[in-house]
Amino acid sequence: MEITPANMSDIPALCELLDILFSQEADFTPDREAQSRGLAQIIGNPEIGLIVVAREQGRAVGMVNLLYTVSTALGGRVALLEDMVVAPDARGSGVGSLLLQQAVQIARSNGCKRITLLTDSDNEPAQRFYQKHGFGFSAMIPLRLLLNKI
Repeated sequence: MEITPANMSDIPALCELLDILFSQEADFTPDREAQSRGLAQIIGNPEIGLIVVAREQGRAVGMVNLLYTVSTALGGRVALLEDMVVAPDARGSGVGSLLLQQAVQIARSNGCKRITLLTDSDNEPAQRFYQKHGFGFSAMIPLRLLLNKI
């Protein structure tokens, strides 16, 4: 198992992983063009965030995406764990735990004071996974305003 930052040549494989993720999430649907644009923006601009890829024998089997912003409440940099997905045939092998541990380590080393993530309200396995790794529920609930598509 190799876990490394993503590069531009990883975009097609990352889109395949995002297809899996967005097919199971209630709020999103796969859109390769949009996914490719977003991935390229993140990979090409490290100040925005970082995508980390887990590879087995050269094949991308998982990814996690951290985006950076600043919290006025905490007075410093924080991260949003935007996307995390493991290929179905690699689940249960520890790939997700390794990716999440790497994401936490990267956030710490980049001065982040918090990591926030969203998961579907009915995705209890994902919620248990994140809780096992120290994440807790927030008293806040997400609200979303969809703006015109670009």
